[in-house]
Formats: sequence, C-alpha cells, structure tokens
Amino acid sequence: MSTASQTALADFKEQILQAKQQQTILRIAGGQTKNWYGNALQGSPLLTKSYQGILDYEPEELVITVCAGTPLEEVELALNHHHQMLAFEPPHFGSLTTIGGMIAAGIAGPGRGHYGGIRDFVLGCKIMDGRGDILSFGGKVMKNVAGYDVSRLLPSSLGTLALLLEVSLKVLPKPVASATIQVPINQAKAITLMNTWASQPLPLSASTWQGNETTGTLTIRLSGAQAAVRSAQAKLLITPDAKMLDPEMANQFWLMMREQTQDFFINHEQTDLWRFAVNPLSPPLPLPGNQCIEWLGGQRWFLGQLEVEQAKQIGLAHGGHATLFKSLNKPDRGVFTQLQDQALTAPLAPIVQRLRSTFDPDSIFQTGRMP
Repeated sequence: MSTASQTALADFKEQILQAKQQQTILRIAGGQTKNWYGNALQGSPLLTKSYQGILDYEPEELVITVCAGTPLEEVELALNHHHQMLAFEPPHFGSLTTIGGMIAAGIAGPGRGHYGGIRDFVLGCKIMDGRGDILSFGGKVMKNVAGYDVSRLLPSSLGTLALLLEVSLKVLPKPVASATIQVPINQAKAITLMNTWASQPLPLSASTWQGNETTGTLTIRLSGAQAAVRSAQAKLLITPDAKMLDPEMANQFWLMMREQTQDFFINHEQTDLWRFAVNPLSPPLPLPGNQCIEWLGGQRWFLGQLEVEQAKQIGLAHGGHATLFKSLNKPDRGVFTQLQDQALTAPLAPIVQRLRSTFDPDSIFQTGRMP
C-alpha cells in the first residue's frame, strides 16, 4: 500500500473518531455529483477522493478491484481497453463521479433491466465502520459469502451504513454487435410488446418507451453475437412501422438515456421527476402527461407535481415503490417509500436498523439521507 493510501486511511479514521467524540455526523462524499439525490444533505463531508486507484484488474477473470475514490471514467477507460464494460451502465451525472458514489447511489442505466443491477455485480468490499475499524467481506468470486452479504448491502445505502474503501466488481465483455429499433406505439401496447419479446430468445440489452396518454415511441436495443443480432433484428423489423436507428444515432440515444440528458429528463427543471419501480407487467400508471418507461416496464418515470403520499400509494398499488428523484423544492424527508410501508418489506426494517447499529453504533453516518 502506498504512503498516500496509508495517509488517507489514517485521515478517515481520525475524522470518524473525532466525530464520535464530538457526537457529530459525517456525510461521505466522493465527486458530489449526486448531492441532489435522496433526503436533504446533513453532516460534515468526509471526502474519499484521496483514496483512489485500480488495485487489481484481471481481464481474463472478468474482475476489477478499485478504491472508492477512483473516478468512474478512469475505470471505464481501463475496461474499454480490454473491450469490457460495467454492464449495468451507471450514469455519471458529471465527470467527477467516483466508484464509491456509484455504489452508494446504486443508480443504474439502460442495461440494468437485462443484465442486473449494481449489487448483482459486487463481489466483495473493504469498509471502515463507525469505530474506525477496517473490515473485509466477500471476495473476487460470486460464491464467497457466509452470513450477511454486506458487500451487496452497500449499493443504494447512500453512505449511511459504513465508509466504502474498496470494491471488487464483476465485469462483462462488450457485445460484438448491436442494433437499435424504434416502433411508434402507445404505452399499453408497448408494455405488452416489451414483455412478449423478453420472453423470447432475443438478445435484448435495453428497452425504453417515451410518450403521453395516446402516443409514444418504443426503442429496443439488441446486443450480442453478429448472427444473433441479425436474426433478432429481422424478426423485430416485421413489427408495423418499425425502423432501424443509425448506429451513431443509436449510441447517442442510449448515452443520453444513461445520463438523463434527453428532452424528457431535461424538462424536469420545470417540474418534479418521479421514479416508480413497479411490477414490469403493470398497466399504465394513472398519471397524466409525459412518461418514460425502462427495464421492460419495471422502471417508470413521470414528470409532474404529485404529493409524496399520493406517489407512494401509486407505487405500492403496482407492486413497487416511488421516489421523488429530482425536484427544485424537495422536502427534507419522505422522498423514498420506506420498508415498513408494505407488508412484503416491513420485516426487513428492524434488520436494517440492527445492521446500522452494528456497523455504526454511534450513528456517525446517520445523515438521514435515506430511510
């Protein structure tokens, strides 16, 4: 371990012990590109960018181990050199995004609905708990767990469980071929069509629909071997009014979907952007105006004004939950549906609290940024 890394770890521990002594809270921060996400920010920032670097990368084993303060761009550049990728396509939301921030936020892009989410690719981690102790969990293979799989609890924890120091991630080869097809279609038919295609042996790698109550456009990405993509492409193009997107336009389309820079998402600057995670087979949500659907119907975006409780009830009624994702006037609390809000997840709430108490007995990381 380098002197700089040792210094960074010593500094982290000192800040944690000082916060414990002064009974204050610390807000773990990397590139701070997602400060808008979650409940209102509280606590003094504990900056992680001093602890960065790729510790180990084995392309033939499809595993990379990285320090939490490492820029995401640096990791993707290293993977791209070996024609590999983070299949869940994490959004950057700015050039300063770090691997630690990617894990803590748990936000995935277009590929999540077909490859899996961030926690599906986390193999192991090293953390520093609320006592300043360094703990390791998991490893560099998929089956290396006894008891709680702590490494997979960190995604989406928003830094409220422990300080992530290092993480080992499974990576995948980039597909040899890709094609993007668009179909003008209304929302209800798009949801049915997406799930019909998903039930067939087609190399789907991303799906999205955008539109309003009456009209819209379904966009499907195929990825894989040349023969598989060509065969699936021919099958999908039989759909009435279906068309191929130019490869350059297709790449730009999916990049803008990943980074939420398409017009649909840009419009949130004038209103609220809500995220609903629901049963993919759910019919159109009872919401007026523009919507965007991803992940075969499992993730749905809505632009408009809603009461927090109203949004939560819509999510719960469709087998999922709601999040006030972005807002100019986000309330201090309650932007997430909580575990105790539904019967299936209510038993998990005390388990989460016990885990937090175990790793952070003095509530140093309890910023309230998430329930």
